[in-house]
Amino acid sequence: MKNRILSVAGLLVAGALFANRPNVLFIAVDDLKPMLGTYGYEQVKSPRIDKLSEQGVVFLNAACQFPVCGPSRASIMTGLRPETTGVLNLKTKMRDVNPDVLTLPQHFKNNGYVTAGVGKIFDPRCVDSRNQGDEISWTFPYDENPSSTVPSMPKSREVVQAYDLPDEAFPDGRIFRGAVEKLRKMAEQEEPFFLAVGFKKPHLPFVAPQRFFDLYDPETIQLASFQERAQDNSGYGYWDSKETRGYDGVPDKGDIPDTVQRQMIHGYLACISWIDTLVGQLLEELEATGKAQNTIVVLWGDHGFHLGDHGLWGKHTPFEEAVRAPLIIVDPRVGKPVKTVSPVEFTDVFPTLCDLAGLELPERLQGVSLVACLEDESAKPREVSTSIYKSRGAFGYSVRNERYRYIEWISNKGANLVGRDLFDFEADPLGKVNFAKHKDYQDVVKELSDALHAESHGWKLLQRSLD
Repeated sequence: MKNRILSVAGLLVAGALFANRPNVLFIAVDDLKPMLGTYGYEQVKSPRIDKLSEQGVVFLNAACQFPVCGPSRASIMTGLRPETTGVLNLKTKMRDVNPDVLTLPQHFKNNGYVTAGVGKIFDPRCVDSRNQGDEISWTFPYDENPSSTVPSMPKSREVVQAYDLPDEAFPDGRIFRGAVEKLRKMAEQEEPFFLAVGFKKPHLPFVAPQRFFDLYDPETIQLASFQERAQDNSGYGYWDSKETRGYDGVPDKGDIPDTVQRQMIHGYLACISWIDTLVGQLLEELEATGKAQNTIVVLWGDHGFHLGDHGLWGKHTPFEEAVRAPLIIVDPRVGKPVKTVSPVEFTDVFPTLCDLAGLELPERLQGVSLVACLEDESAKPREVSTSIYKSRGAFGYSVRNERYRYIEWISNKGANLVGRDLFDFEADPLGKVNFAKHKDYQDVVKELSDALHAESHGWKLLQRSLD
């Protein structure tokens, strides 16, 4: 064990030398839950991301800090929890409420890196503009939606769409082309680079080239086996899946028929396989530049996604399927495949990349470095992860360890406790029961409540409730 830690420490010393600093390829995938082969999902076809995962560490128990695009992305890009960034919705612009906040690419830029972003990195509604994407973060102009060389796909509100069109007819095909152009340009620079690439699927609507739908037999697609609210639930956290119901083909209210559920899961799977192909092609382009052996690759989805479980479709809950998200970090200088169940937060990505690149850590970060996990699956940089979501006039503060997810619901007005949820994924993998009031679980409730309160830094309403 000691030798392994020392080997990573040696890399960090080497990384302090400018000439040896690693590049960073930072890949965001919108609304991607950990529904990948490397996470144990047999139904999906994701061979290229699975291959990438074999070269580094797969975090099996990673949590976003707010299961909505804008707040989650502002959090991972600053290493700060959402109540600290001030971004808790899709309207607040990050620098309006936090003008001096330091972003991850900005910090790398300030330390001699050339930085660029293509596609959806920040949520465009939460930064200066869709065209600038937080201008101060980038050396090269940000490109949210590269122009098309072919006619774009038709505009439609259908929830699932398949087209037999060239790749660049789709936004993600254009993002891939723009990313390759940036990558080739940055690889020619003397300075190390930080390239962020944000793919937009599998975000609703589920749209992909027809050939990716053809990978799946609709008759064999499995629906969520548990589609009810948890027994003895607190009454908080559930909603009517408004985002999904806003698309054509989905009932405005009531049960969603099995045929429509199967169609949507088919679309989600096709989108994953589409993005998997683009990620693989992007990694091939990285290899062609000759920079792959000195480039850290990070792949993440900004939050999870309910696909019918608990009767829910979409994100917007503090429950497992919305908060848990994929996170894969590959540093070729280590080159050791690891899978870890240690709870980690997206706030941990910023300090981890600083450590791997040999950069000084900004003082304000609220995450912890995950470097130890790159070589040791038993490493445990933090005891629990924490997240937040709002429901019925309360914030649900969600804490996760290896076995349990526990949620305390705090009233927005009185800052008082109004509900609890506790899920035991060892005894009840599908989260069918809320055990918070069960007498056999009171020691667990106390332990996790204490752990949540110990992690209250950055969680402002929670801190008020403890005063």
